[in-house]
Amino acid sequence: MKNPVDHPVQDFIARRWSPYAFDAQRDVAAADLCSLFEAARWSMSSYNSQPWRYIVGVRSRDESTWNHVFDCLVEGNRVWAKNAPVLVLGLAEHLHPHNRKLNRAALHDLGAASAALTYEATARGIAVHQMVGIRPDRVREIFGLGETVEPLTALAIGYPAEPAAAEPALVERDERQRERRPIEAFILHGEL
Repeated sequence: MKNPVDHPVQDFIARRWSPYAFDAQRDVAAADLCSLFEAARWSMSSYNSQPWRYIVGVRSRDESTWNHVFDCLVEGNRVWAKNAPVLVLGLAEHLHPHNRKLNRAALHDLGAASAALTYEATARGIAVHQMVGIRPDRVREIFGLGETVEPLTALAIGYPAEPAAAEPALVERDERQRERRPIEAFILHGEL
């Protein structure tokens, strides 16, 4: 499925989407996962601080971590994420390593790294569904995070299944036409 773009973009951008239906029988190869996180690794970051942190649960290789990450999702996300072969928590380190001062770009940089990961996945035919519906206190409890690391997001990674494979209430979401606001709605000043 391609998104209805108004201007030409790279094919992998036009094909990116966040499915609710994942193929529970198809694993993501370790080499592909390494490439996804390599893309995140080379994302831009303020002062090269690289504040993104990830906790990765691959069900076929580390079911314990996968279960722990699954336990950190809110109930609404568990309904569909249960079929994703890879579950990831996205975290932000809030202090710069070079001076231990507040990194005001940490959340931005985590988002940039996760976007790079997502586009690399899409280019490989792998789907990523990012979500903010996690239980941060549970993440801290299970994984023993320090005070300067903030649990922020989760990512379900895998191969999409047919939308009909999702829970009935989610089938409509996977099948509906995708829409975005026009560029003019978010360019507040200036002209392209």
